[in-house]
Amino acid sequence: MKFSISLEPAAFILGTLPLTALLLGVNSALAEDAKPAEPPKPQWESVASVDLTLTRGNSRTFLTTATFNTQKKWAMDEILLGAGAGYGNSTVKNSSGEESSSETQDYLRGFGQFNHLFTERFYSGLRLDGLHDNLADINYRFTVSPLAGYYFLKHTNTFLSGEVGPSLVTEELGHKTDTYLGLRIGERFEHKFKTGARFWETLEWIPQVDKLENWILNAEAGISAPVIKALDVRLVAQDTYNNRPATGRLKNDLKLLAGVGYRF
Repeated sequence: MKFSISLEPAAFILGTLPLTALLLGVNSALAEDAKPAEPPKPQWESVASVDLTLTRGNSRTFLTTATFNTQKKWAMDEILLGAGAGYGNSTVKNSSGEESSSETQDYLRGFGQFNHLFTERFYSGLRLDGLHDNLADINYRFTVSPLAGYYFLKHTNTFLSGEVGPSLVTEELGHKTDTYLGLRIGERFEHKFKTGARFWETLEWIPQVDKLENWILNAEAGISAPVIKALDVRLVAQDTYNNRPATGRLKNDLKLLAGVGYRF
């Protein structure tokens, strides 16, 4: 009896091993590519801006303002922070050579806000504001505002939100200190253009709940356009209206600022 062993099946299997390994490697690479990419980690988005006006001649004028704003957004939380300061003076010389100087602005302000989103659009939060304005005779004004908010628009380049809630206001206006409960109604809007330009505006109204004739209105609108990747030029209008100002002060303060901003 004779036995014979064929080597053809073994040769076939050995011959297909490289091809099988190659196919397994391709399938593994395709599987890796098919995995969803991890969302980018939240980053702080910040901008610092400076405005400066300087004149010499019949009058000497110095005016400067500086602002800083930053924000960070997670999946369900948001933090907004901002601060601003301004100082200006003007010196005028009359025909007899006498000089008279006066301040044109002297203020310091800041805010912080934390929002927690319960859905994609509905959120609640807490906002803190502080203000010192020497020309308006506001030695200090602090505002604490729990709030509920809603995003009426929420897209990649555009959002519009509204907020409402109580406010506790404590201030020293002139030589009079006061603490009262107010109602804060506010809104924020922003649109980013494909060119990198940006338009934004904010508005808030805070009336005293038991004296509605005592109310404060703060508004801001601005537009910026990029010069280079991190630098832009901007024009900003800020308006503050206090329906019951300090004695001898006007109700309305309007500022128009033109300068440059650095984004990082």
